[in-house]
Parts: sequence; structure tokens; C-alpha cells
Amino acid sequence: MAGYPRARVKNRSSLAILFVIVFVDLLGFGMVIPVMPLYAKALGASEAWTGLLSTGYSAMQFVFAPIWGRLSDRVGRRPVLLVSIFMTAAAFLVYGLAGSFAVLLASRLFAGAATANIAIARAFVADVTPPEGRARGMGLIGAAFGLGFVLGPAAGSALSHVSISAPGLAAAALALLNGVAAWIVLPEPEQRTVRAEASRNRFTAFFHEMGRPGIRRVILVYFLSVLAFSAMEATYAFLAKERYGLDQARVGLLFAYIGVIVVVVQGGLIGRLTRRFGEKPLLVAGVALQAVALAALPFAGTVAGLALATAPLAVGSGLSQPSLSSLLSRFARADEQGGTLGIGESAAAFGRIIGPETGTWTFGRWSQAFPYVGGAALMALAALVSATVRTAGDEAASPLPAQEA
Repeated sequence: MAGYPRARVKNRSSLAILFVIVFVDLLGFGMVIPVMPLYAKALGASEAWTGLLSTGYSAMQFVFAPIWGRLSDRVGRRPVLLVSIFMTAAAFLVYGLAGSFAVLLASRLFAGAATANIAIARAFVADVTPPEGRARGMGLIGAAFGLGFVLGPAAGSALSHVSISAPGLAAAALALLNGVAAWIVLPEPEQRTVRAEASRNRFTAFFHEMGRPGIRRVILVYFLSVLAFSAMEATYAFLAKERYGLDQARVGLLFAYIGVIVVVVQGGLIGRLTRRFGEKPLLVAGVALQAVALAALPFAGTVAGLALATAPLAVGSGLSQPSLSSLLSRFARADEQGGTLGIGESAAAFGRIIGPETGTWTFGRWSQAFPYVGGAALMALAALVSATVRTAGDEAASPLPAQEA
């Protein structure tokens, strides 16, 4: 027991380092988002083609998230994470120097493959936290994401006044510094269990993982919740402008408002709430809150009502995402954390591929309210599925043999 406090301090230090690494990674990502469509147009692309920049990015994350995660199970979190960060730097450099839309698109596809590394970060958290503290660790990763998305677009917009390519070049410099710093200070988790079944291919491994109790339903909730949320993200600016008369600057403030709430919930509250209630109740509550908020957004009536309806959406997202990652990690084998969490990130990426296209199409063709009412129905379904996930506590409380979830 004498070494336990030292190990605990070391684990906290590792989490703090990982927090900074993820924050800087997402800061660079956020810097290119607000000006990317303008950059594409400046290179001669039509509005229809600019959508490929986001869709292609998510498609590459869908493919590569399980690959990065499973590779980190085999060779270690640190080396794989470092490679992905330096790949990100190269992708941003190509983005900043792009002379044609084809090169710009290639840089975004490469960036999507590189930044599918979030599965490694979450697996790192699983390695250095006990099960009861895992949701808090996952929340810190989510808070780093939120901060990056809040601060990145503001920095990118400011840099775009220098030149349209300046945000990409600045993001490349940040990623390079991030990689060098991580090389120096990031340790390999001591608690990582080395995976023994390295010979199994990733398709066999996928079906093997999906056969584990609990994992299928958590993956389904991952997909449904991200699908509904991403459809909202793609149409929120249109809704705010056309129904509530808000300009782009005020819409940006509303997105920052969402980000700040998510950061507060994931960075400060999720640990205490998880200790008191557990991941499953927080997941059900978080997804249900998002369902109510999505249904209310098109009918809020006023700008104040829109801001009020947006708050439970942000709180729900802040509660559900760390709970999902923590539950998925608990269901995974110790030597397959990266691969299993990668499947979760892949499901989320699939939702981000379908959600924006579905949301914008139905918003324009059917009804402005449809992406929100439809998203609310998906979130309600996700809440029902979440309620049926059987955790260790459920099995201990049940007099009957545990059923496969």
C-alpha cells in the first residue's frame, strides 16, 4: 500500500498531461472550422463540394478509430498517440499550403485519419483510473474537447484576417509543438495490459467485441445520440437565423454557451455525480434531457427561450458522453480497451457522417422543425436503450442470472 499514493499522484499527473494534449489538438481543429468553407470557395469549390470536407473527415475517423485503438492495445498508447499527433501537424501544414480544392480535400481526409486518435486518449484514461473514477477521467477528455471547440473558432476567425490559410498554418505549428511536448513529458501507462491476441484481424475482432455483454447497446446509444446531435449542429445556425433572427456572431456566442456548459459539467461535476448516482442513471438522464431540449428548440418562441432550451441540451451532452465512454470501458476486456473504445468512436463518426446530411436535407425540404423533432425521437429511443443496459450493479441486485445486454 506504500506505493499507492505515489501511483495515484502519477496517474493524476498523466491525466493532466493528456488533458493538455487533447486540448491543444482540438484547439487546432477548431481553428480551421469557421473559415474552411470560405477557403474551399476561394480555391474554386462549389457549396455542394465543400460538404465533402466534413463528410470525408468523419468517414476517415469511422475507418481509423478502431485501427488506432487496437494498434495502441498491441504496441502501446504513447507511441501511437505521438505518431497520430505528428500526422495531424503534417495534415494541417498541407491544408495551409493547399493550392487547389483537391489538395485541401486530401489534407482533410488525412487529418480525419490522424485525429481518430481519441480512442487512444480514452483508453489511456481507462489504463490509469480505477473503474469508479473512470467517468471523471473521461469527463476531463470531454472538457478538453469543449475548451478546444470554444476557443479554437475564435482564434481561427481572428487569424483569418491575416490570410485565409493562416489558421491552418497556425494549427500545424500548434500540433507540432504538441507532439514535441508529448514526446518529452507523456509517459506510457504502467497499468496497461498487453494484448495477447495480436493475430486476430480487425474484422474478426469487431464481431468478437460486439458479442460481449453490454457493448452492443452502448454502441447503439453512441450512434443514435451522435446522429441526433450532429443533425442539430448542422442546422442550428439556420434555425437561429430564420426563426429567431440571429446573425452569425450571435450564433457563435450560442455555440460558445453550449461549449462552456459542457466543459463545466464534464470538467467539474461528472466525477461527483458519478460517485453518487453511477454511469447508467447519468446516461439515461443525459440522453433524456437532450430529447426534451431538441423537441423544444424549434418552438422556443424567443431568443431567451432558445437559450433556455439550449441549456438542457448542453447539460445532457455533458452527462451522457463521459458516461458512455466509461460504460464501454467497463464492458471491455483489460487488454482490448483501445479497440473497444475505438469501435465507440467509429459509431460516433458514422453518426456524424449521416446526421449533418440528413439534418440539412430535411430542414430544407420538409420542415425546419423536423431535424429537431426527429432528433428528439432518436434521443428518446437512445434513453430507452440506455435503461436496458445491465451493469455489474444491476446483476448484483437481480436474483435471476444476468441476461446478455
